[in-house]
Amino acid sequence: MTDHSIPLMNRRRLVLGSIALLTCGSRAVAQAHPLYGGSDPGADPSLAAPWQSDPTLLPPKESETDFPVPQVNPDIIPAEFRRQTVPNNSSYKPGTVIVDPAHRFLYYVQDQTTAIRFGVGVGRAGFAWSGSARVGMKRRWPRWVPPVEMVQRDERAAKWPNGMPGGPENPLGARALYLFVGNEDTLYRIHGTNEPRTIGTAVSSGCVRMLNQDIAELFDLVPVGAPVEVLAGEPV
Repeated sequence: MTDHSIPLMNRRRLVLGSIALLTCGSRAVAQAHPLYGGSDPGADPSLAAPWQSDPTLLPPKESETDFPVPQVNPDIIPAEFRRQTVPNNSSYKPGTVIVDPAHRFLYYVQDQTTAIRFGVGVGRAGFAWSGSARVGMKRRWPRWVPPVEMVQRDERAAKWPNGMPGGPENPLGARALYLFVGNEDTLYRIHGTNEPRTIGTAVSSGCVRMLNQDIAELFDLVPVGAPVEVLAGEPV
């Protein structure tokens, strides 16, 4: 019988200071880059200065237009990855978000006995960090700023060297939650997607993506400061 309850915390965690910073979007890189104070040895140095000197890039802006959130027919994804209420047999407090990247699930703890489970898609960056965090920032239709090396090598990203405005075509989707440890941005994101069929799969890039209708619901449920537990796990 399949266990639908919240999994226990895997105590194998990565320490924030010991991992490379990561970015989320249509293609992620597991290394620091100039926008966040790091460097990419493969990037064109001429691209670095505008990114470092433009203070309007961070924090990422919301779209000036609050577009309608598209409602996707849940039948396009496997039943187990559709939104559902499951038992909470854990000690997590109500209001906690638990990300289980290895099994492609995200849980929102409603109370001592139940949780809402959402299916997610996870890219390489989604496995690069685990541990305790908090929601440090939230954005509706967030701007996506691709890393320098991506601007250099990907012709789609090259169109947006100073960021792609939020909207239905943006790879971050309708909403984004930005995870922080203390005052430090982990660069780990929980965000929407304009590729709904990737929910429940190990995708080629990004952090943790949800259906736009699901991330919009979670966005309204979770305040800034809410606790988040990201479980350690390997892609399966």
